[in-house]
Formats: sequence, structure tokens, C-alpha cells
Amino acid sequence: MGEGTFLHSNIETPYGPIRSSNGGFFRYAPKRRHLERSARLSIPNPWGTAFDDWGQAFFADTSDPSVRWMGPGTVEVPYGSFAPNPRNLIEEAHRMRPTSGLEFVSSRHFPEEMQGDLLIHNTIGYLGTKQHTMVDEGTGYQSRHRQDLLKSSDGNFRPVDMEFAPDGSLYITDWHNVLVGHMQHSARDPLRDHVHGRIYRITYPSRPLVKPAHIAGAPIEVLLDNLTLPEYRSRYRTRRELRKRRPSEVMSALERWVAKLDDSDPMHAHHLVEAMWVSWGHDRVDQSLVKRLLKDPDYRARAAAVGAIRHNSHRIQGSRDLLMQTASDPHGRVRMEVILAASHMEPALGLPIVREAGKAPIDDWIRPVYETALKHLQGERIQAASWTPPQTNLRGEARNLFLKGAEVYRREGHCITCHQEKGQGLPAAQFPPLAESEWVVGQPERLIALTLHGLLGPMEVKGKTYQGLVPMTPFKGLKDAEIAAVLTYVRNAFGNQAPMIGPDTVRAVREATRNQNGFIQASTLLESFPEVD
Repeated sequence: MGEGTFLHSNIETPYGPIRSSNGGFFRYAPKRRHLERSARLSIPNPWGTAFDDWGQAFFADTSDPSVRWMGPGTVEVPYGSFAPNPRNLIEEAHRMRPTSGLEFVSSRHFPEEMQGDLLIHNTIGYLGTKQHTMVDEGTGYQSRHRQDLLKSSDGNFRPVDMEFAPDGSLYITDWHNVLVGHMQHSARDPLRDHVHGRIYRITYPSRPLVKPAHIAGAPIEVLLDNLTLPEYRSRYRTRRELRKRRPSEVMSALERWVAKLDDSDPMHAHHLVEAMWVSWGHDRVDQSLVKRLLKDPDYRARAAAVGAIRHNSHRIQGSRDLLMQTASDPHGRVRMEVILAASHMEPALGLPIVREAGKAPIDDWIRPVYETALKHLQGERIQAASWTPPQTNLRGEARNLFLKGAEVYRREGHCITCHQEKGQGLPAAQFPPLAESEWVVGQPERLIALTLHGLLGPMEVKGKTYQGLVPMTPFKGLKDAEIAAVLTYVRNAFGNQAPMIGPDTVRAVREATRNQNGFIQASTLLESFPEVD
């Protein structure tokens, strides 16, 4: 369960209060009715979560915008602190916002080379679904853009969810709404459509559909055999069905099923992981199976076993010893899982495990997790990454405005959200750059007017046309001095050079445009505020 920014949660549970705020994730175990804060991250709004075949979680957050491997972000930190954000996996040229919905390709109906790819929706600017590879790279992962799977010319197309059906086809939910953002539009805006919506189905015509697995009401033996199916969603639905059955019957049949598995099967390790998850789903995790997987040649299976230990220490005897034994595993992903598990333990128990894992090579994926776990278990303060004000050659009032403007620019929901840290924007998502933009360094009154009232409609920036279907947020609520500061900043950052803008100039434009209702069109701005030689 994701929690966005500006939210504060204080939840009473049978195991004690759970608290979180301003970004992160919760994990709920239904059988135990156990809620935990699984990841505490300084992220704006998580809009999608997906699990790969080995149980590793990935998520998208909307304002960076990024897709990240959740694992490193689940290191334990005290309330009031944040874990380091895992790195973004999406190429710069294909970063979208806002993102909504994630799914891994897992269907024999689609080509073999697409299996394991990540699908991600976008609901503003670029309207459609992008497809990215997702492959192992040492401890972590790497990704590249494969193709734009789906793109719509319908300005109201809002893909918000997707899932592979039992027959292997892909279903996509279209919210279909003329309005989206809550920054630009009120949540109660009468134009919001509460009636219409669409569902699309994508198939691959040259390949046969998948025969749906027998799940609902199937015998336990049939359900267990379903765990060997290639389709993730079929296995997922099977595990849900098994959780409805009597635990004693499932566990007995599971033991017989594991004993019959073929050791020479290339997917043998994965079948064992599925079996471990079935026992875990009944809160009766098979300890012998966990120990067996800890010694498996496949590091992904070993990492999954460590994850099971982390969440089942109440069931697994000697869990600390098992983690200590695994702390020197040759693969970084397994050692990271050990560090993550140990960070949630009492310091006297977890600290020696983290230190042992730190004796092995520490790569860029492990380092922030390792350092954070050490600080937490040693009772040290975990400080967020500090922001260093940018350098400038400006002097006097211009310099003061520039530095104040840099802070305004970085505020959540302000300029940085769409135009990004370095002012490059998100061109693929139709958010134009500020760097070397004629709109930024040109007529100051025109720049002030569009900042005050927002912008809607097509415009040309650096020779490229932006459709402007997503309106720029009006910032008339900012004080004159704040607008003067942020505009002075953008006119002298990102390679730009232009005279400062003072509060008096902002005040004059505010007064001159006081009768402006709603967003301004780019064409109107060009006519009202032409360039002056």
C-alpha cells in the first residue's frame, strides 16, 4: 500500500501503533493481521507497484518521475527519517509524469523476447503505455526503453491500470477524464467525469491465446501444479485460491508435491520458491524449504529465502543464525537482503550481521543500504541528503533573489515537478525545457504573466511544438517577491543569462492582468507582450 506526500498516518494495530508520513509503503499480512511500514521514502506520490517472478517489488512515483526497485528502500529507519531513494531505472528520454500502473509481461501469448519487460502507463502529456526491459545487473537491475506499446490521440485517454488475463491477453483500464491534476484543477471541478470509462484488450494476433488455468474450485493437487505455469498472474491467482483452503490439507499436499519435483527442471528453484510462498501464505512457512533455498545455486532463490526469513522471524527458529550464515553470500542481492532483514532487528542482534555482510565487496546498490542500516542500529541520526544552493556570479539584490528563487523552484508541486532539477523538462511527456528557452530569457513581463495565470494551448520552445494539453499551474498565490525570485533564478540558471526581475515589476504585471480569468494562451501572450528590441 502506497502513501503519498503531505499525508501522516498513525494506525493502531494489535501489534502496536504504526506511524509514517510524507511518502512510503505499508505491508499487510492478512493471516496475522499484521501491518508494518515496509518502506519510508521521500517520494511525492507512488502510483504503481509490481512484483517480478522472484517477488522483488518495483514502484513508480509521479513527480520525479521514476521507476525504482523497492528493495533498497525497505531498510529500517526511525520515524522522522527517510531511507535513501533507490536509483531511477528509466532512461532520461522516456521519463513520464504522472505514471499510473505497472505490470511485468508474463504471458506465452506475447513473444518470448518480451517476457519480463516492464509496462508503465502515462496519463498526462504522453498518453499511453511504454515498454521497458528489466534485466539483472549485479546486485540490482538495469532497464532500457523497448517500444511505445500504446499511444492515443484522444486527449481524454487516461490509462490507470492493467493486468494480464487468464487467456494471456492484456487488459487496460482507461479512466477517460478531461481533467486529471489537482494542482491545475479542483478535485470538485464540475468537468470531472464520474460516469465514463473504457477497458481495452490487447492481443498478439500471430500467437495463440493461453488456455486459462483451472483455479476456482480446483483440487489442491491441480492448484499446486499451476505453480509451474509460466504466467505470473495465473500463479498469483492460484496462491490466492490456496489461501482459502484448509491449511493442514494444503501443507500436507505441498510436502508431497515438492518431493515429486524434478531436480533437473531449469525452473526447479522457482518452483521451490512458489512452494515456500504457499506455506508462507498460511503463516506456516516451511522452515526446511527456506533452509534448502538458502543453499540453492540460483541467487534469486537465495534472495527470496532471505526475504522469507525477514518477514517470518516469529515462525523460523534460529533466524538470526541463518542470516549470519548468509551474510557472506557471494552475490550482492542476497547480501543486501540480509542487511535489510538485519536492519529491522534489535541492535544487539542485527548489528553484527550487517557488519559481517559489509566485509564482502560493497557496490553502489548496497552502499547506501549498508550505511543507513549501520547508522540506524548504532542509534546515529540519519540525515536526508542536503541540498547545496547553486553557485552564481550575480551580485547584490540579484544574487539574493537568485538564491531565494532556487528554493522556491525546488518546492514540491512547483517548477521542479515538471521542469526537473536541471531545467531540461520532460519533452517526451510534453513538458518543455527552461534551459536556453526563449520564453525564459525573453520579454520579462510575458514570463511574469504566464507564471501568474498559468498556460494552456500549443507553444513553440527551441523550435519544438508542445501541444499544451496539460495546463501549466498558475502561481498567483505566490508573493511578488517569490515570483521575482524564482524567475530571476530560472533566467540565470541552466545556462541562461538574463537581467533580474524585481518585485515591483511583478506587482505591475499582476495589476495589469488582474482581469485575466483562467489560463492564458501562448498566442495571447505573444500578442500582448511582444519582444522589445
